Amino acid sequence: MSEQNKNELILKHLPLVKHVALKMLGRLPDHITYDELFSSGILGLMDAAEKYDESHGIPFEKYALIRIRGAMLDEIRSRDLMPRPLRSKANELEKTLCHLEQRLGRFPTDEEVSEALGMPLEQYYSLLDELKGLSLLPQSFADIGNRGLHHEELSSDGSELEKHVHLQEIREILTEMISKLPERERLILSLYYYEDLTMKEIGEILGYTESRISQLHTSILMKLRTRLKRKLKKEDLPEP
Repeated sequence: MSEQNKNELILKHLPLVKHVALKMLGRLPDHITYDELFSSGILGLMDAAEKYDESHGIPFEKYALIRIRGAMLDEIRSRDLMPRPLRSKANELEKTLCHLEQRLGRFPTDEEVSEALGMPLEQYYSLLDELKGLSLLPQSFADIGNRGLHHEELSSDGSELEKHVHLQEIREILTEMISKLPERERLILSLYYYEDLTMKEIGEILGYTESRISQLHTSILMKLRTRLKRKLKKEDLPEP
């Protein structure tokens, strides 16, 4: 591919970098900025234009999306997203959620969680704000899910293939778990991940503030993460 064609691809797909950066930013702590994500995404787009081979039969936009996300994730991982004290809070919250779910036989409400943690509801919401960058999946699985694997990669590395199979199992488990969530929570996930709406847009539809939607989103992920951990242990799959 000529340099002119590469440059044309990069210019044409700059809006894709902006879109991915804005969507990812809504799930990250405040100290990660849009400019940092956008800059790393540009590098990913340039890398995609350099390495793209249309003979593989993959549309450039799909290939670029993988590279852009991967570059942004690399930038995120180079930063200390979750200091040790905050991770301790996350672990405490997970244990509390697990205990409550076992005792109640269902997902606990925010009020029940805050009471069990011994903190006012508003303080619990503040904790959810702090935890909004927490990953749902184990890092090794999240890497594969975001990077994507081509057929030749899967067939050439047994460990990668094994992880890919586990990721498929996890997706099936999560699909089942999501189907059991309350309607409002399923709607939030659907609007955010499938309809590609922002937290602000979802808030306007449901009548909540952007901040409250972000808190609800984190709360949903924490519930799913806790149940997923229990399921993975039962299935003897790698633990998050």
